Amino acid sequence: MVGPVALRLGVEEIRAEFAMKKRRACRVVGLAPATYYYRARRPERVDLREKLKAFAAERPRWGYRRLHVLLKREGHAVNHKLVFRLYRAEGLAVRRKKRKRIAASVRVLPPPPTRPRQQWTMDFTQDSLASGRQFRTLNVIDTFTRECVVIEVDHSLPGARVVRVLERLVELCGKPEVIRVDNGTEFTSHVVDAWAYENGIKLDFIRPGKPTENGHIESFNGKFRDECLNENWFISLDDARRKIEAYRVDYNQVRPHSSLDNQTPNEFARSLAGLTKLAV
Repeated sequence: MVGPVALRLGVEEIRAEFAMKKRRACRVVGLAPATYYYRARRPERVDLREKLKAFAAERPRWGYRRLHVLLKREGHAVNHKLVFRLYRAEGLAVRRKKRKRIAASVRVLPPPPTRPRQQWTMDFTQDSLASGRQFRTLNVIDTFTRECVVIEVDHSLPGARVVRVLERLVELCGKPEVIRVDNGTEFTSHVVDAWAYENGIKLDFIRPGKPTENGHIESFNGKFRDECLNENWFISLDDARRKIEAYRVDYNQVRPHSSLDNQTPNEFARSLAGLTKLAV
């Protein structure tokens, strides 16, 4: 089926070759004159385009849906379809790496948490400074609110250091019932096991080679690497700590989370606190 754009070009070709009037040329190609004369009246929305490009430059690894949330926060009353059209027109789409297809397998999922501070999950990530020296981060997430409780940064994070971080978190945030971890040597060490036993906290170890059983922290690690580690150049360990802490605050207070209905983790936690007060 020939579209109106092609028919309009056909009208122009006939008129150029046979010196034919516009209406007659429209009848020849089967195009309504109103369609030929129609010109789009859609506004350019220059201000919206510029704001969208500014947000995309500031958040290069965010897709159009999260950028749409930021535009709404700025007072732009636009739907996601218009944002998607402008997003594609400006060439802002995030390039995704192709992933190897693997066979699906049946997984038995543990029951999800039902309140804050019921379950934490933690894992390590690794990166390097400008000098080439490696550093590690210990990432701790509240599974229910999706809040990033802490990102501890240092060259070495043995089991004793993990315990000190957890003691500080318990003092600031309260004690969780369960902490889900993998089978890394830091988490299976005697010092971490003894601390958990003394504090009545269960260490929930996932099966070896099954990182999907700790999906919340794996998801965070991917976003953290994509939006922070890969986007920054760390001059020193102090520089890495400053930039990573800024990302943690931004993640909790600014970044919309799709699983929380585009609320930030802090907004979601505050709404839960408000509901609790109403229930009391």
